[in-house]
Amino acid sequence: MAWILIVFLILLGGLIAPFGDLLGTKIGKARFSILKLRPKKTATIVTIITGGFISSISIGLLILVSEEFRQRLFVDIPFLQRTLDESKKALIPLQEEQKKLEDKIIQKETELNKLKNDVREFRRGNIVIKRGQTLFIAEVYPSSDIKLDLAKIYNKADNFVRKIVIPSNKDLTNILLWRTSDIDKIEALASREGSWILIIKSATNVLRGDNYVLVSPDLLENKFIVRKGDVIKSSILGQSDLNLKSINLKIKSLLKETRDEIKSKGSQVSEINTRGNFVKKIRDFLQENQNIKFKLEVVSLRDSKTAEPIVVEINILKIES
Repeated sequence: MAWILIVFLILLGGLIAPFGDLLGTKIGKARFSILKLRPKKTATIVTIITGGFISSISIGLLILVSEEFRQRLFVDIPFLQRTLDESKKALIPLQEEQKKLEDKIIQKETELNKLKNDVREFRRGNIVIKRGQTLFIAEVYPSSDIKLDLAKIYNKADNFVRKIVIPSNKDLTNILLWRTSDIDKIEALASREGSWILIIKSATNVLRGDNYVLVSPDLLENKFIVRKGDVIKSSILGQSDLNLKSINLKIKSLLKETRDEIKSKGSQVSEINTRGNFVKKIRDFLQENQNIKFKLEVVSLRDSKTAEPIVVEINILKIES
């Protein structure tokens, strides 16, 4: 069927083409004009129309005779176009996800390269300030000109850090870089009633000789973390723990739990100071008291606020049976 149709279309085109050419020639000789065009141009237009007529007849015959052609033209092509459009829409989220992944890979590569550089600098001993290191701590109180008070603190912090990073350059000022949003947040909080602690930390590793230090400030409520005489942590020990090794392990565990406890309450100190020879006191106590249960207590020796040192002693007490 397809071969017959092809042969028919060839014959049809062969018959109509001379007819179109003949018609154009006749019109040209007759000096016929359409829309006031020259006869030659009129003949050309008639020839073009004849060619279009041939194509239209060919397509019409294909539609009329060939079911497969009708299927492809009216069903398959629109279906393929819809499928293509849907595929393009589905591809957009994938392209966005690919871009996000590429950006994340670039970010990770940048962080890795920076980390490698930091490690190299650290090995050479050029890092003078570590990321997250506390640089300056100051108390802040509400006042009529809180911006001026904060500016004085910023200047003190700037001078302090400059002596660490570039002590040889005494003329350089404003070594600390602040985010405007951080300063606005601090001013808004500090204007409220109460006592506050301004903690200024380094946001990056800093090398000796750097001209700036990016900081990450935070304003915390200056509240009491512990009071004098408070028992921060305690632990009960039995007869199986009455040896120096077990006691030492228990003391280390208690001090670690104490650090975790004060951190959870908001303390900004990293270490706990101990007072008194509590090891000797515990050893003497055990020599005089055998075959009993006892309790170790970590007791605060002073009132301590958010940024103040935590000073403790460890007491040992009998537990009545």
